[in-house]
Amino acid sequence: MPTPLPPEITLLGWSVVLLLVHIAIQGGLSARQRGVAWGAGARDALPSPLGTYAGRAQRALDNFKETYPAFIALALALVLTGRGGGAGETGAWLWFCARVVYLPLYLLGVPWVRSAAFGVSLAGLMMMLSRLG
Repeated sequence: MPTPLPPEITLLGWSVVLLLVHIAIQGGLSARQRGVAWGAGARDALPSPLGTYAGRAQRALDNFKETYPAFIALALALVLTGRGGGAGETGAWLWFCARVVYLPLYLLGVPWVRSAAFGVSLAGLMMMLSRLG
């Protein structure tokens, strides 16, 4: 029977799924607006500006990519140093859940709550970091 994975590693795996969801939504909305031929081409010409939803999806993906490297580094550091669990695990859960909630909030254009979700994700990263100190 295999050894159970630390929660931080399990969340790291699910975070890849979340990244792929971001990419699929952004790519789908962009292709819907610009056409599949543009997306499949070399994209040498300047693209047309993104509309409301495709633009929001792009900005949400960009925002995800801003905190994702920190999450990866912290999750791996917690497990490799044997300091997983506790506040670090709670922080990983906070980051992940806040990032799941962030995407639909951004797509729907919900102000303040979206910013709060981002803040919760940062708090989660800080909790993870504190466990390493």
